[in-house]
Amino acid sequence: MQELKKMLNLKKNKYALVIATALFLSAVLGYTLTPKNAMADTKPKIDLEKSIPKTFADWTQDTRVVPISKNPELQEKLDNLYSQIVNRTYINAKGEQIMLSIAYGRDQGGDGSQVHRPEYCYPAQGFELKNTHDGKLKYKNDYIPVRRLLAVNGSRTEPISYWITVGETALRSGFDRKLAQISYGLKGTIPDGLLFRVSNISTEIDASYQLQEKFTNDLLNNVDKQTRVRLAGNLNGE
Repeated sequence: MQELKKMLNLKKNKYALVIATALFLSAVLGYTLTPKNAMADTKPKIDLEKSIPKTFADWTQDTRVVPISKNPELQEKLDNLYSQIVNRTYINAKGEQIMLSIAYGRDQGGDGSQVHRPEYCYPAQGFELKNTHDGKLKYKNDYIPVRRLLAVNGSRTEPISYWITVGETALRSGFDRKLAQISYGLKGTIPDGLLFRVSNISTEIDASYQLQEKFTNDLLNNVDKQTRVRLAGNLNGE
């Protein structure tokens, strides 16, 4: 009986050693694979307020329009997630308006930035979302992948186009974004990035998306290359 107890104790000790070793290796691997190098520290700092012109092509900032205020809880989340947010409304000579929102964050390695996606922030403001679909926004000889949707609140109808960047790649949110995060993570890099959104108030949906494409092209044509890459990733012909 005594010998049996010794054998059982030895077996328990072996199991305990195996478990302890596994936990130790797991902790080491977890630390090793955790991204530590911030991409934002390897690039010139961006100042969206200065980099995004207030007047360009046929567009000028319409200071008469005040952005819709967000509820305090959502605003607090945005302030914690993003280091820079620019919200402006532009108007052209025809009186057509485009609302621009750009939210930049140093850390796009996790899922926290989803809070600023229209699918999250518009319903939080009382909007109903309709007709969500993927699209492409043409820029010179390339296309920027975008997500398009319709936000409706009472008599207000707002067609929206947006994309996100992870590092220097423009993506729709979702699976492509997750793959990019994993790719950077395996390299030990914490990517920065932003959300770029344009919208306007109109019931003419197709015409609105065409106007948004024209506005975006005009904007990208009137910023320097460094800013353009930050806004829309690396594009063909750059």
